[in-house]
Amino acid sequence: MHSTRAAIFGGKPQRSIVFLSILFILGLALSPAVAQSVTWPTIELQVYTSDLSLPTSITFADDNSGNLYVTEALGTIRIIRDGILQGDFLDISDRVLVGGERGLLGLAFPPDYASKGYFYVYYTRSDGDIVVSRFHTFQGQNIGDKNSEENILVIEHSQFNNHNGGQLAFGPDGYLYIATGDGGGGGDTLGNGQNLGALLGKILRIDVESTASANQFSRITPQQGGGFFVYLPVVSMTTSPQQAPAAYTIPPDNPFINTPGVAPEIWSYGLRNPWRFSFDRQTGNLFIADVGQGAYEEVNFQPAGSSGGENYGWPIMEGPVCYNTSGCDETGILPVTSYSHASQPEACSVTGGYVYRGSEYASLQGFYLFGDFCSGQIWGLINDGSWQTQQLLDTTILISSFGEDQLGTIYAADYGAGTIYKIAVP
Repeated sequence: MHSTRAAIFGGKPQRSIVFLSILFILGLALSPAVAQSVTWPTIELQVYTSDLSLPTSITFADDNSGNLYVTEALGTIRIIRDGILQGDFLDISDRVLVGGERGLLGLAFPPDYASKGYFYVYYTRSDGDIVVSRFHTFQGQNIGDKNSEENILVIEHSQFNNHNGGQLAFGPDGYLYIATGDGGGGGDTLGNGQNLGALLGKILRIDVESTASANQFSRITPQQGGGFFVYLPVVSMTTSPQQAPAAYTIPPDNPFINTPGVAPEIWSYGLRNPWRFSFDRQTGNLFIADVGQGAYEEVNFQPAGSSGGENYGWPIMEGPVCYNTSGCDETGILPVTSYSHASQPEACSVTGGYVYRGSEYASLQGFYLFGDFCSGQIWGLINDGSWQTQQLLDTTILISSFGEDQLGTIYAADYGAGTIYKIAVP
């Protein structure tokens, strides 16, 4: 079992030891070819804020507030404005299990958050299970009410502490996308990557924003390593200005909605531990960084026009090669870039980022930025007729997450030091 972000979430890792047991298992085999027409940008890190504890994600609410929101593994969400910590947005440390690759891992704000007054989080609870739930803010205040929780989805994950996934994001279509790991262990112990009856090892796509109706989806079917529960209407404790719908429905164009025996929430599958996916805010293209077993780290790509159903290969494939087998089909959906642990010995776990669409740095425009948790390296990726990758910066930070603000500025989190950096062009 190669990756354990375990050491990461357990406390500040010491680089020499933690690299072997840290959560993000990525080995990068970067594409060697570099198109001559690509002008690679020069970047640097500028300290934006510090004094955070184990930051796991960075996002914004698209409400013109200028706020950044940072989740911390222990169960808190902090607000940052203009580089200054404003205080806690939510504290659910009383129900979050930390250790291994567990903790408070994701946060997403729905479209029109300012008028709705609720938001979504992804965390591992005290029994190890994955929870996606909705919280409301106090009326007239930008502060989350910890007692307003409404469970949307609970996925059984008690056997292993690694491969929890954790990303939440609303797509351009208004649906909520959820990245889950394969359930943990090593080599897909529980067999979830290719199991279309399980919700683990997938990107899920559900509708949490439509008005609750008779076709509201619910299921209580526990399965070993991939069981899930949906909790239907919960008495809301919200004082927010707009009542949220309960539970969720399945988008009518999900790829497996009419396939017997297949979980209709599944959008794509064959993933090991997707650690950060993002949509290009200009094109709608989807980038998925997936942590490898011990040989390769990879970044996968889904074009905006996709109808879903992609199989990214795990555990048949790891990166661009067959995993622990021979004669597998290597002509399927391969990553657009990967890097090997052999070629990048300090690397261990890929951290997915964002395509830069800000207006401040013209030279960064259109580049997807991603990094490695252990090595601190940051790469740029772009399609210039073919996919091209190049290292842009070598740092000493433990890159646990990238994030962006409403203006398209990209940030990077240092898990060990609790610092958020702005990615800038010098």
